[in-house]
Amino acid sequence: MPPDVPPPVCVADVERSAARRLPREVHDFVAGGSGDESAMRANRDALDRVRVVPRILAGSDSPDTATALLGVEASMPVAVAPMAYQRLLHPQAERAAARAARAAGVPYVISTLSSDPLEEVAEAGGTTWFQLYWLRDRARVTELVRRAEEAGCRALVLTVDVPVMGRRLRDVRNGFALPSTVTAANLGTGTDGVPHIARAGVSAVAAHTGLAFEAAIGWSDLAWLRALTALPLVLKGVLDPRDAHQAVESGVDGVIVSNHGGRQLSSAPASVTALPGVVEAVGGRCSVLFDSGIRSGTDILRALALGADGVLCGRPVLWGLATDGEAGVGLVLGLLRTELTEALQLSGCGDVAAARALATVVG
Repeated sequence: MPPDVPPPVCVADVERSAARRLPREVHDFVAGGSGDESAMRANRDALDRVRVVPRILAGSDSPDTATALLGVEASMPVAVAPMAYQRLLHPQAERAAARAARAAGVPYVISTLSSDPLEEVAEAGGTTWFQLYWLRDRARVTELVRRAEEAGCRALVLTVDVPVMGRRLRDVRNGFALPSTVTAANLGTGTDGVPHIARAGVSAVAAHTGLAFEAAIGWSDLAWLRALTALPLVLKGVLDPRDAHQAVESGVDGVIVSNHGGRQLSSAPASVTALPGVVEAVGGRCSVLFDSGIRSGTDILRALALGADGVLCGRPVLWGLATDGEAGVGLVLGLLRTELTEALQLSGCGDVAAARALATVVG
């Protein structure tokens, strides 16, 4: 941190610090959404409209932020979301972020498109989950699941909202492609490990995923996956209560309410507006996590009050990684825990369970 710049006191400060350090095209790759980016903006606007009604005469000197996520103890109701190609942000990449998550006592979700092999990330981390994209070659899907099991990952997170990658105009305008030093380390060579080729007016990342990912997956594929592994199975990208209900009927252990941070369907609703309906649909039969737009401890409180068991935090972790590697990620997670503790105190909650009983209004 330059001597004339004060230390970060919130996630927005960390984001500004990262923006000063990153090449513009890399910053755009992380910060951008799909289409006109209205879904991404809606995430922030909708969260800001959720007002939490505090309780009185029910506070605590030291609220307990600890909880269980998918049956594993966590220091707070937060997991690090799966995010691709973290070597773009820092040379130590996913391993640095996983070490910071381990030190903070929260789960770290390893992406299929991580730039470090999943085994190395799992070894660096504490509680790790593996996020799965469905590849065209089902044998490779099986291979990834088995590798995750053998590496000690505690859950499998199937992303279901990327049949194709949303058209991200910042990347298209930049002709964005990964540098040769950044690869999808879990995919190796072959059709699903082809190199990224820079071309004007084309996102090489989107072109790559179009070759690698299977678009036409359905509930029968989920049944096959459920039979393949005994790991807890979570669906990421659920917005419709009907899909949440069917997911529970299909034997999943959790759903993640998410519009992919505004990076897929640009007209999708803000994730937080979908959260109450999904919570009602599952009726306590599986875990419900929330993703897309978490920027503060107050945002975590909002999600808890709307019925989520916990949240996933994405871009802020990458801003921290870009700013100061493992220490930067630790700073972001520490800020979130400090803010959550204060939010619990101010809302009259002694623990996470009390926060889930708070009332909310939209204003």
